[in-house]
Amino acid sequence: MKQRIWELDTARGICILGMLVVHFLYDIAGIFPELGITQNPVFDFFTQWGGVVFFLISGICVTLGSRPVRRGLIVLSAGLLVSAVTVAMAWLGFADKGIIIYFGVLHSLAVCMLLWPLVRKFPVWALGALGLAVIVLGQLVDGHSFAWGAFLFPLGLQPAGFVSSDYFPLLPYWGFFLLGSLLGKLLYQPKVSLFPKVDPQIPLIRFCAWVGRWSLPVYLLHQPVFTAIVFLLEVLL
Repeated sequence: MKQRIWELDTARGICILGMLVVHFLYDIAGIFPELGITQNPVFDFFTQWGGVVFFLISGICVTLGSRPVRRGLIVLSAGLLVSAVTVAMAWLGFADKGIIIYFGVLHSLAVCMLLWPLVRKFPVWALGALGLAVIVLGQLVDGHSFAWGAFLFPLGLQPAGFVSSDYFPLLPYWGFFLLGSLLGKLLYQPKVSLFPKVDPQIPLIRFCAWVGRWSLPVYLLHQPVFTAIVFLLEVLL
């Protein structure tokens, strides 16, 4: 049986839990805008840096696993399912078009996994250089619109008026994934924990690691649950 590296599962679980908190607060803010929940510094921190940390961890993990293409196709299928659900909700009138996810975290992560076989044999310096270049390019195109970018939004080249309720363009997030793969090659070449003396059975660690191991199902299930909770609150209040 393949040995799990507890700190990576735990770190990924913490990122997922942070994402759950952000999404729930965002949903609650739609009911109680007067609370100013989305102006909270903690909310801003997770929305700005949670995705970065998640892609770094995913990049580390891709150096330890096998069959990244198979895993990438599974994640991409999940991302397309999420997009289809958001399109259906908008089409049926349950939400406006702003809810549609065109290229969210699952789409972006899946493409990063699918691209990994093309760069997996790069030396660490090349992974670092490419990762930094992708991040810099992402910063350069961020906030700009491109008339010829109608089909290039996965890269971060957005057409005017482009809106996606969850958006993780490859520029810069593939760069963070690549930097994570660099860390994986440098730190986890033996494929063992860097903290062997820590007991992973500590309840809090064990819970976060469990969430990290099942991050995809947790992500797929959380929003229907939150939507039901918000609906009940709207009915009751």
